[in-house]
Amino acid sequence: MSRIIIGLMVCSVLVAPSALAKTITISIGYQSMCTDTYPAGTVIKGLDLLQKYLPHTGKYADVKYDIIWRNYSSGAPITNMMMARKLDFGTMGDYPLVVNGAKFQQTPSERSYLITMTGYNLDGAGNGIVVPIKSNITNVSQLENKDISTPIGSSAWGMLYEMAENEHIPISSLHIVNQSPMEGISAITANKIAAHADFCPMSEYMEYKNIGKMIYSGASTHVPYLHGAVVTASFAKKYPEIVVAYDKAVIEADLWISKNPYLASKMMAKWTMIPKEVLYLYFSHGGYLTLNPAITPKWVNTLKYDHSILAKYANVPPLDFQQWVQPQYLETAYKELGLDYSKVQGAPHNPQSNINMPPEIWLQGSGIHKYQSVKSMLISAKEADAQHITVNATYVYDAKTGLKLFGNYAFYTVIRNKIYAFMTLDGAKDAAKGAPVYTYNQILGKV
Repeated sequence: MSRIIIGLMVCSVLVAPSALAKTITISIGYQSMCTDTYPAGTVIKGLDLLQKYLPHTGKYADVKYDIIWRNYSSGAPITNMMMARKLDFGTMGDYPLVVNGAKFQQTPSERSYLITMTGYNLDGAGNGIVVPIKSNITNVSQLENKDISTPIGSSAWGMLYEMAENEHIPISSLHIVNQSPMEGISAITANKIAAHADFCPMSEYMEYKNIGKMIYSGASTHVPYLHGAVVTASFAKKYPEIVVAYDKAVIEADLWISKNPYLASKMMAKWTMIPKEVLYLYFSHGGYLTLNPAITPKWVNTLKYDHSILAKYANVPPLDFQQWVQPQYLETAYKELGLDYSKVQGAPHNPQSNINMPPEIWLQGSGIHKYQSVKSMLISAKEADAQHITVNATYVYDAKTGLKLFGNYAFYTVIRNKIYAFMTLDGAKDAAKGAPVYTYNQILGKV
């Protein structure tokens, strides 16, 4: 009997370390259909970057980690799951981020912290308004008294109010319907709605799939378009080192994409439903998205502006930004990585600096080709078609804003024998000053 007891005691001592090892569960809500959130979700998951930086010393010496990833179509359900204590981290766009912080501050005890940004477009590109491909609507003024759907509470929803004010359109004349991105795409495809306003990259996705055409870019609002990540305060206070590890993963994800956006676009396309050609429009050098995790004063002011829109039109409660914005985790991440946080807090990238960047063609089988002019790119695209070489996508830059766009959806003018590309018909007409304006197929016939 005593030998059995002693044997059991020995066995218990031998198994104790593993049996009693602590497991920390980390639950992350991300969006595989929202490109600008990828550095804080899809890329970290795809490259296992969080595992690379999780702590394993001190109080974490014998810890095992259980990382749970949950995919959502927008930011609102991520906030709901965080408030239900089923998610620790969430990555989303600017308006949902603000709603997240405000809603948490209405609870008796729990709060959320803004801990990193992922990227931005200074002018607001990424949001857009799309009409069915065969629609006769070419201008937002034609949307008055028509149904336009959008994910209510999203940054695209906020863009509608900004657009209405800038274009002097009574907001009451827009019949706004709540639809998720997938519902909006279906409605546009079936020609069941006049227009759909959505966030990145739904407008370009519909253009690439040839089911819709963008008539308005969020860049026209000149309100920066931001994305970032939040964490529950209770998790951050209990495991601050894990929050720092998460921020390190975001930093590396941004750097990984920036180093080779062509390769990154192909990899991200495998992890998501978004075509690589659409992703390249966002992540390439000169693309819609400028990658930068820094939480700058300018972005905080932008988020305060977003909150004013939400408070006015959606009754979102007050938000104490001083309590919500917590950059110390990101600052620590930069320091521990040996990087200078102050260097990423400079003046934001202005898309107008892209105007003279070389147009590009993505040829099937041979990748990206760059050209010295719009004309030379068009000639090459025409030759590829004649030789039955598949052109995956063409890329040009709007001559006024510097925004990158698909060449086959641009409008073109010829001024002093030089071809210029424009995102909108109105933009091309303004530049042409009475001269002809061409579609992509028409300009191909001219070169």
